[in-house]
Amino acid sequence: MTMQFCAASACCCGVLIFLSILMWCAAYNKNPHFSCSVWDAKFSLSCVILFSVVCCISLATISHTGFNTALKLLWLLCHGFAAVKLIQHLLNTFPCCASIGEALLLTSGLVLYFGDMLACTISKVCRLLVSPELVSIRYGIKRSEIGIIIQGVLLGLLIFSAVFKFFIHLWEYFCRADNSESRKNKEIRRSLIFFASLGFTMIVVAPSWMMIVLDFDVHPILWIFHFVLSEPLKRLSLCIYWLGLIYASVLRFYNISKNSKIERILLRKYYHLLAVSMFLPALIYQPKFLDLAFGAALAVFLVLEIIRVWRIWPLGQLVHQFMSAFTDHRDSDILIVSHFSLLLGCALPIWMSSGFNDRPLIPFAGILSLGIGDTMASMVGHKYGVLRWSKTGKKTIEGTAAGIVSVLAACSVLLPLLASTRYIPTQV
Repeated sequence: MTMQFCAASACCCGVLIFLSILMWCAAYNKNPHFSCSVWDAKFSLSCVILFSVVCCISLATISHTGFNTALKLLWLLCHGFAAVKLIQHLLNTFPCCASIGEALLLTSGLVLYFGDMLACTISKVCRLLVSPELVSIRYGIKRSEIGIIIQGVLLGLLIFSAVFKFFIHLWEYFCRADNSESRKNKEIRRSLIFFASLGFTMIVVAPSWMMIVLDFDVHPILWIFHFVLSEPLKRLSLCIYWLGLIYASVLRFYNISKNSKIERILLRKYYHLLAVSMFLPALIYQPKFLDLAFGAALAVFLVLEIIRVWRIWPLGQLVHQFMSAFTDHRDSDILIVSHFSLLLGCALPIWMSSGFNDRPLIPFAGILSLGIGDTMASMVGHKYGVLRWSKTGKKTIEGTAAGIVSVLAACSVLLPLLASTRYIPTQV
């Protein structure tokens, strides 16, 4: 079973199960915002059953035994139900941060990522504990060191945040009985526990998993240093370029956001242009290093968001004040997602196109559409837009046309540049 079939099937299964549960709740008046008939609910359930049958037939054609088919079908259904539970929790906890479609994509991706981590771990442990001749089920997806490092760090941070939340609740419960300690001392102690446990997770726990599933010769942190220093001039120069650009841009845009009357939606588009200037040269000349940098940036964003949400002393309030200057309607005091959307929008096409070289513009899809297309659409639509797509919406025909034309123009310039840099063969 290929990864593409697995991902598509798991996402479809999650969507069908979610819609089926939604219709059943609406049919019996458990959902006041959505109504449908009992026949619609039964039809949705039949779609889930039909999908399971089709998947079973498809899996049977590519599996050697019936046990493998049943196991893969069970794996698929577990992914679907896990995605449904996660999307329900996400929409109930953060109702303003994502639409249903965005939440479905996010939860399906997270469940697939966690499921892949679990399956990879079980497969590796079975090979270590059991003779290879006795292991009939293999999880043979080829993995790179960078992919394993990114997966271990990101999922380690997500698991760490859940565990830390549990211990914080226990901490607050036991601290209620002790009112002698000042609030400042409690914050400092909680901060020390947070940073100590975070360091232990990133230095010991996550690297231990990486070394189990992939045979690293050295500690993964040392592997990262060796990788960066294997081409020190190019990669360190790129890091200095990124840091200088981020420092100058953030300082400039933050001052503008406090003292200018420019709308936030337009101000945030400058960060889209910043993403183009940062990621486009790196993707052309250092694509593997950019993969690692995307993972590091996403990890930093997660840590900062955890610090902001839990108000970890002494950075929590400072991070919250800074991030609040660039929020929009999707953000809330609980969760700020705008910067995650921009980073993932640029990174996912690059990560998902790894190993496919027949369409050279696929890795640039996120950078071009968000950095150039979305920026031009917003600016032109805001300044010159007259004809709206709908009476209630804000999108204009002029803005959409500007976004499409700008992306096409960028592609026409990018293709000859890629050919000249040997990123793609010159005949393309």
